[in-house]
Amino acid sequence: MELSKSYEAADSESKWYAQWLEHKLFSSQPDDREPFTIVIPPPNVTGELHVGHVLNNTIQDIFIRKARMQGKNACWVPGTDHASIATEARVTAHLKSLGIEKADLSREEFLAHAFAWKEKYGGIILSQLKMMGASCDWDRVNFTMDEHYYKGVIKSFVELYDKGYIYRGTKLINWDPQALTALSDEEVYFKEVNSKLYYVNYLLKDNQNEFLTVATTRPETIFGDTALCVNPEDERYKHLIGKSAYVPIINRQIPIISDDYIEIGFGTGVLKVTPAHDKNDYALGEKHKLRSINILNPNGTLNSEGKHYSGKDRFIVRKEIAKELESLGMLNKTEDIQNSNGYSERTHVVVEQRLSPQWFCDMKKMAGPALEAVDNGSIRLHPAKFANTYRHWMENIRDWCISRQLTWGQQIPAWYLADGQIVVAETAEVALEKAKRLNNNSTISIDDLRRDPDVLDTWFSSWLWPIEVFEGISNPGNADINYYYPTQVLVTAPEIIFFWVARMIMSGYEFLQEKPFEDVYFTGIVRDELGRKYSKSLGNSPDILKLMEKYGADSLRFGILIAAPAGSDTLFKESLCDQGRHFINKIWNALKLIKMWEDGGKIAETGDSAQVEPIRWFENTFQKKLEEIERFYADFNLSEVLTNIYSLIWDDFCGSYLEMIKPYNEDKIAVSTYQATIRFFEELLKLLHPFMPFITEEIWHQLKDRAEIDFCTIAHYPVYSGYDEPYLRESEKITDLIAKVRTMRNEGGISPKVPFKLYIQAENSQPYRDWEKQIRQLINITEVEYNGYNEGNFRRLIIKGDEVIIPFEEEIDVESEIRTLNEELEYTRGFLESVNKKLSNERFVQNAKSEILEKERQKKSDAEEKIKAIEDSLKRLN
Repeated sequence: MELSKSYEAADSESKWYAQWLEHKLFSSQPDDREPFTIVIPPPNVTGELHVGHVLNNTIQDIFIRKARMQGKNACWVPGTDHASIATEARVTAHLKSLGIEKADLSREEFLAHAFAWKEKYGGIILSQLKMMGASCDWDRVNFTMDEHYYKGVIKSFVELYDKGYIYRGTKLINWDPQALTALSDEEVYFKEVNSKLYYVNYLLKDNQNEFLTVATTRPETIFGDTALCVNPEDERYKHLIGKSAYVPIINRQIPIISDDYIEIGFGTGVLKVTPAHDKNDYALGEKHKLRSINILNPNGTLNSEGKHYSGKDRFIVRKEIAKELESLGMLNKTEDIQNSNGYSERTHVVVEQRLSPQWFCDMKKMAGPALEAVDNGSIRLHPAKFANTYRHWMENIRDWCISRQLTWGQQIPAWYLADGQIVVAETAEVALEKAKRLNNNSTISIDDLRRDPDVLDTWFSSWLWPIEVFEGISNPGNADINYYYPTQVLVTAPEIIFFWVARMIMSGYEFLQEKPFEDVYFTGIVRDELGRKYSKSLGNSPDILKLMEKYGADSLRFGILIAAPAGSDTLFKESLCDQGRHFINKIWNALKLIKMWEDGGKIAETGDSAQVEPIRWFENTFQKKLEEIERFYADFNLSEVLTNIYSLIWDDFCGSYLEMIKPYNEDKIAVSTYQATIRFFEELLKLLHPFMPFITEEIWHQLKDRAEIDFCTIAHYPVYSGYDEPYLRESEKITDLIAKVRTMRNEGGISPKVPFKLYIQAENSQPYRDWEKQIRQLINITEVEYNGYNEGNFRRLIIKGDEVIIPFEEEIDVESEIRTLNEELEYTRGFLESVNKKLSNERFVQNAKSEILEKERQKKSDAEEKIKAIEDSLKRLN
C-alpha cells in the first residue's frame, strides 16, 4: 500500500467505514461471550447532528469499541424517537405548505402523511452518525413507532392500568397553547423575564367605599377568581374574613377566606384565588371547596367567561384589561419586576395551567426499587454528585400526566361506552369482550365503543427503550432480551435525569424486575469559548458537517473529548479540532519515519544491544501509562484517558523513543529493535482506536501487510502486565538530563552541533552508563566522566538529586549561577512544603486512593533529594 505524503481524512473515512460494514464488524448476535450493551439515547426522528450529539455519541463509541477489542460481544443499538410534539408540528407545517389542513384529514390520513414524511426525512441523523464513525449495529435500528414497539407500549399501559397504577382524572395540568396538548411537569422549564406587577382593587360588598388590593402579574385571569384569601392572623384583615368582595369588571361576588398558606409580609397580604389556572390556587380551592372557572380556550385565547375579551389572546388581554381597570379606578398602580415564567420544553411558548381530564401514572408505586438501586450502588451514576439530585426527585416524585392531545404517537388503548364507562385493552376486539363482561350484555357492538383520541407522552415509549429494543415486552423471554439485558452503560445528559433516566430505571424494575443498566455517564453542556451554551437562537452553533469536512471525523472527536470531563461543561472551540489534526499529522509523520527506515535499508540483519534500554524504557513507560489509563476508564474520566494517550504517543513515543533509536550517520536499526517498534506502534494504535478510529485503522494497514480480516477495530486491546517502577524512576534521570541540556542550549543560543563533555556526580551512575550511547547521540556529547570534576568555567544542572557539570570556554557568571540555584531551591522547598501539608492531612490520607498516596510520597522523596543536591552545589560555588 503506497504511503501518501499526508493523511487524507475523507478518503480514509469512507473507505474504512465501508470495510467495517462489509465485514459485519459491528453486528452482534447472542453467543457464549460476555455481552457489552449500550442503547443509544434515541434522537428525535426530526433531528440533525449537533455538537451535543457529537459529544454523547463519541463517548458511547469509545466504550463500545474498547469492549469489542477486549473480546466482549459488543452491541450498540441505534434508533430514533418519534418525538410526538416536534414531529407533528413539522408534518402539519409541511402539509400546510402543500395547501392541506390537518383538521381536514382523518386520523389515518394524517398518520399516513406522517410516516411518509418520516421515511423521507427521518434517517438524516443516523447517516450523520455513520460519518462520525459510530460503530452501531445497524441491523438493529429501532424506531419508537415500529410495529413491535407500538405493541410493547400499549401492552405496558394495559398492564399498569390493570394494576391500578394508571388512572384517568381531572386535574390542573400544564398546557401548551401552541402544540395544543398537555405537558408533564418535567416538560416545563422556567426562566426569569421582565414583567409588570398590577395592583388591583377589589371592592367590598358591605362597604363599597373600601377595597382590598391584590398584586398580580396576570390581571387577565380575574375572570376566573372565586375567592380572596388572607392569613387568619393578619390584623389588617381579620375583621373581613367571612365577608365578600366583588371581582372587578364583572362584579362577581366572591368570599374572603383565610388560610395560613398566605404569608403576611408578602405583597399586600391578599391573594386572588383562581383555582382553574394556578396549582397553588387549585390546592386552596380543593381545601376550601371553591368553584373552578376555566377562562381559556386551548389556543390561549379567552373563552366566553372572558366576556367582551372572548376570542382575544391572553397577552393582548393583559394589556387591554390593565387600561380598562385604570379607567374604572380599580388599578392602584403597576411596578416593573422580574419573575419566573414556565415555558414549554418543546415549543418554547409560555405554558398555562389548565383544569383538564387526562391520563396519569402513579409513580410513587414504582419509585422504591429505583431509588434503592442507586442508593445501594447497584446502578452507579458518574459523576456521583448526581445521586443527590436523583434521590431528591425520587423522594418527591409526582404523578405523571401521560396523555397528549396529538395524533402522532401511540394511541391510548382506552374505549368509552355511552354511559361513560371505560375499558382498557390492547385491541378493540378485547375491549369489546371486556365491555360485554363488564355490563353482562352480549349485544354491545364495536360501534358502541369510542376510542380515546389522545396519544401517550413520547417519554412513555422511551422509558421502555432498553427493554423494547430487544422486544422484551412485546415478545417476553426472547433470546435477545435474555442475553443483552441489562445493558452496561448509558450515556446521557443530566437535564433528562428525570425525563428518562429515572423512568427507565423504574420501568426496568417494574416490567423485568431488573435494572436497565449498570452505569450512567452524564455528559456536561457543550459551551463556546465565551461560556455560552451552543444554541440556534444565539447563532453560535458550529456546523458539524463543515467541521468534519475541514478537519475530519477523528479531529472532531478528539476536539470534543479532550476538554470534556464527565458531568462538567465542555468548552469547545474549533482550535481543538485543529489540535486533533496536528496530532494526526504527528502520528502520520511517525509512520513515514518508520517506513523510511524500512524502505531506505536502515534495518540491520544482525542484532544491536545498544537499543535494549530504549525498548525496556518504553515497555515500562507504556505499562505505567496503561495502568493510569485503565484507572481513568474505571472512573469514567475519558478526557484524562485521551490526555494520557496523547502524551504517551506525542511525548514518549514520537518525542523520546523514536529519537532514541533513530539511526545516526551510517548506523542501522537492529531487526529486533524495528520489530519492537512496530509492536509498540500497534499497541498505541489500539489504545487510540476507540477515540480516533479512522486514522488508527489507516495506519494499522499501512504499518505492515495484513490478512483480509485483520482490522484494528477488532484487534486485542492492550493488557496491563505491570512495570518496573524503580527502573522508570532511574530512567527519568536520562530524559530529564536530555531535556535540560536541550533547554540550556536553546536559552544560551548554543547550536546542537556544538559538542559537550559531561561530568556526572552521582551515587549511582549505572543508569547513565546504560544509556550513554543515547545520551551522546541525542545531545551531542563527546565524552562522559563519572564523579570527576572540572575546575574551569561550567554550567551546573541538577538531575533528580544528581549533579551534571558542563564545561564552557567562556567566563561563567558565578553570581548568576548562585541566583538561579537559590531560586530553584526556594521553589523546591515550597513544593515540598505543599506535599508535606497534604501528607499531614488525616482526611486526605484516609480518603485518597493508594496510588495517589504513593505518588505524593514519591514527590516528597524526589524533592528532598533535589534540595540536598542544590545545597551541595551552592556550597561548592560559595
